Amino acid sequence: MKSHAVRTHKSAENLPRPAQLAWKIAEVAADPAPLEPAVVEMIGNRIIDNAAVAAASLSRRPVASARAQAMAQPFKPGSTVFGLSSHRRVSPEWAAWANGVAVRELDFHDTFLAADYSHPGDNIPPVLAVAQHCGLDGAALLRGLAAAYEIHVDLVKGICLHEHKIDHIAHLGPASAAGIGAAMKLPVETIYQAVQQALHVTTTTRQSRKGEISSWKAYAPAFAGKMAVEAVDRVMRGEGAPSPAWEGEDGFIAWLLSGPKAEYHVPLPEKGEPKRAILDTYTKEHSAEYQSQALIDLARRMGPKIGDLSRVKSIVIHTSHHTHYVIGTGANDPQKMDPEASRETLDHSIMYIFAVALEDGGWHHERSYAPERARRPETVALWRKISTVEDPEWTRRYHSRDPNEKAFGGRVVVTLQDGATIVDELAVADAHPLGARPFARADYVKKFRALAEGVVAVSEQERFLGAVERLERLNPDDLFGLTFSVDPALLAGGRATGIFDWGGGAEADRDVATLV
Repeated sequence: MKSHAVRTHKSAENLPRPAQLAWKIAEVAADPAPLEPAVVEMIGNRIIDNAAVAAASLSRRPVASARAQAMAQPFKPGSTVFGLSSHRRVSPEWAAWANGVAVRELDFHDTFLAADYSHPGDNIPPVLAVAQHCGLDGAALLRGLAAAYEIHVDLVKGICLHEHKIDHIAHLGPASAAGIGAAMKLPVETIYQAVQQALHVTTTTRQSRKGEISSWKAYAPAFAGKMAVEAVDRVMRGEGAPSPAWEGEDGFIAWLLSGPKAEYHVPLPEKGEPKRAILDTYTKEHSAEYQSQALIDLARRMGPKIGDLSRVKSIVIHTSHHTHYVIGTGANDPQKMDPEASRETLDHSIMYIFAVALEDGGWHHERSYAPERARRPETVALWRKISTVEDPEWTRRYHSRDPNEKAFGGRVVVTLQDGATIVDELAVADAHPLGARPFARADYVKKFRALAEGVVAVSEQERFLGAVERLERLNPDDLFGLTFSVDPALLAGGRATGIFDWGGGAEADRDVATLV
């Protein structure tokens, strides 16, 4: 890996393209370095992981709304949408949209945390959608996803967005554009322009994840994927993008990040170096913000030690800056203590999550967020006894570049009514690569089967898993098998009408050839 210094340059300096971050990203994406077997295996794991959480979210309103919008955009050859027959295709950017929302809705897929936050699995829907529509094969899909993960992780390692309240999809858009370019073997010049265009249109604020959090939290990554598809299409037609996007005098760093005097350092593979970044990422065993994963496991461990929870006087979670200020009491969000809060808000309240995990001895992607669960009086009482504080040592470990030291958990001090204390700590989740039970292929399959139960027929589950096992050998037609269909009755309820449905515009089965 080589570290690249990135800073603002005045327009008069005329920064040459090869010196620009977008060009360097494009060179990495276009580099045909071979994929390592462990990377191929992990990409398959994450395709399974995405499908698992999509199956569990199919009937939720935001997912149904996104799917209805996509169904109004039929296209040939097109791309598949989770839940629909693989023969029912939509325009690739709308497939990326619908599938991106399904994957993100439950906050239950993979994660990478460094200088900034990310869910690199959000790259899979747009890259897969384009691969299906463009007649690419399994090898091309693998090449594209390895590149998307690499660029996404490297940007997250080098550039912090959240300190400037910029949402983390600003790293996702460029990564997806790079991944699409890699899958299609596009020229460096084309990928360069698409990466910049994607950055320009996917830079938004972190209000998506603050205060009264809405369903846009799930839509935001899908939007980035959709914009990446459109950016690549546009530049393939010969159009350009704002340049240099990161380093420009009026660009990203100068006005949205740390300013014209700041310098960032982004690591990127050198020419011929394998793209291995996906191996640095980790998935979730529990459907909640990643910083809560280890703390859910810790609550599960501490519950029996505490016994009668009515004896608890207070619980203080000593943890990292991020956990304290984003999902802890340091956020100063009263919604995080509100029994009437949305699922999205509860997902970002470690106080609520720790209370429920203590009471239930675990976590469930639906039951733990149910309104009646959040309103339970004894839960509310316990919830309001929990607070967080930043501990400099946990912050240091959170930002450590040493994977053996990096930590996302915390130390919990439970004080009982009689003054006695119970103390325990956990650095990483059980499912983390360094945890008590690191996730491997069998765990991803188990997660898929559990979340798909009652939604996806067993025969369809087997067909999908079989396709993933043959990922490297899939031909273009086989790539349409990297989805699942369900009984249409499961998708029938809860559909609202929007602009695309006006005047019967959502007749998704109509022949595209009849459209004028």
